[in-house]
Amino acid sequence: MPGGRLTQQERQQIALGLAGDLAYAEIARRLGRPTSTITREVMRNGGPTAYRPDLAHRATETRARRRRPSTARTPVRSDGRDARAVRDYEEGFATVFMQSGLPRMTARVLAALYATDAGSLTAGELSERLQVSPGSVSKAVAFLESQSLIRRERDDRRRERYVVDDELWYQSMIASAKANDRMVEIAREGVAVLGPGTPAATRLENVARFMDFVSEGIVRAAEQAREILLSPPLDTGAEPRRQAEAGTEAGGAGGA
Repeated sequence: MPGGRLTQQERQQIALGLAGDLAYAEIARRLGRPTSTITREVMRNGGPTAYRPDLAHRATETRARRRRPSTARTPVRSDGRDARAVRDYEEGFATVFMQSGLPRMTARVLAALYATDAGSLTAGELSERLQVSPGSVSKAVAFLESQSLIRRERDDRRRERYVVDDELWYQSMIASAKANDRMVEIAREGVAVLGPGTPAATRLENVARFMDFVSEGIVRAAEQAREILLSPPLDTGAEPRRQAEAGTEAGGAGGA
């Protein structure tokens, strides 16, 4: 059934689809499943090049045995949210990060941080939330910090916390633009080495021009988004109030 767990036969079909270079959406259509289900299944079991249906099926059965027996009532968290829905959402969010190139554990850590109201967690809280070792969390946060996707700060208890906020999206975009700038530089070095006008140099110059254009667009868009979307809202009533006050003062002066 579309809403149930994947069967071993379906996993075999997924493997055949991957071997045939089918897109996740096409595999999902043939199985009558959501694309997100196929994407999550593949990414959590080795990715498109290392997916093995038998191993994936055994891993799913092992995870199912480890879970507590389900009850009639849906578990509710202390904040009132449906625990299962939140867990599934975080898993889907992590899958999207994985598709953009993040390793699985790194993607899970980032998704967990974004799904918290505070936007921050300690290493211990992440370890408990994700049911992984502190070492795994440490490696993930180190990578995320190097990419400007999280930042560290200490709370009142001197504990190190890992934080995500709106400013980090801006910083990440700027870091991406700087990476593009390095590509522009190395491509233009190649033009000088290989000789202007040669086919290889022309190809590299086209790469440099393209990346330069993209980088400039990223910076411009990031600056505009930061100014328009991330700035605190203006007090729209402030200007009319000032005008009204100015008019009152003028009227009082005229009456005098």
